[in-house]
Amino acid sequence: MRRLDLHGLVLAVVVAALLIVGTWGTGGVRGSHPSAVTGTVSGPTVLATHATGTYTINGTGGPAVAPNGTKVGNLTVYFSVTAGNMTGVAITPAQLPMEPGKPVQATLALGGTAEVVSIGVMISSVYQKQNESINLTYTVTAVTPYVVAATIVAGGSTVLSFPVAVDLDGNAVGTVTVPTLTPGQSYNLSFKYATLGLSSGEHTFSLSIASEHGLVTFANGATVYSSTFFVPGPAPSYTLWYVAGAVAFIGVLFIFMTRVAARRRGALRK
Repeated sequence: MRRLDLHGLVLAVVVAALLIVGTWGTGGVRGSHPSAVTGTVSGPTVLATHATGTYTINGTGGPAVAPNGTKVGNLTVYFSVTAGNMTGVAITPAQLPMEPGKPVQATLALGGTAEVVSIGVMISSVYQKQNESINLTYTVTAVTPYVVAATIVAGGSTVLSFPVAVDLDGNAVGTVTVPTLTPGQSYNLSFKYATLGLSSGEHTFSLSIASEHGLVTFANGATVYSSTFFVPGPAPSYTLWYVAGAVAFIGVLFIFMTRVAARRRGALRK
């Protein structure tokens, strides 16, 4: 009877151990096969010079994240930035702790040079002696913006802060926030529009404050202000004319030489 009880006890211990290992591997804190580190970067790809932009980073996976999504180690994102002219160019903060699948944000500041700027993102996942990471690159083009400016004047009442809608050729492109204005106070606003290029021809910016019901107006007394500007087309290419001129010149020269040769042959025959 004692031997049977001993064998039963050993069997029960083995089964319990297997159950514990199974629970540890599938639903416990740590699994034996963590997923790879993954991440994404999103934000504006075109910014005006001297502007700032906000960039959102998502990341998860690696040794720091258990298969069930629980964070068991250190998940950190590191930022860097490179540009041809680094004057005024920076990204902050330099690093941030992350939670699996929860976005974090960094701010890019640009200088006064129109150029291509590269944001470097490294997501590091560390648990005990295990360390994995992924490197991402996000490209931003700094451009000289189109600028529209106007003056707003308050009427006889205090007006709390409000937005001014900005349209370009009838399409909404942004807003400008005007601070609180006291009676009779004026405010000079400007809007910078960053783009890789506009088609040649006339374009019109329109600013609207109609939502303030006449409490404020532009300096001309209207609630809508428009500014039209002209974008020249590309410089003409004279390459075809150069080629045609060269061909014509060669043709004329050939005819001239042929006639001169004919005259010489006629003179020799005499």
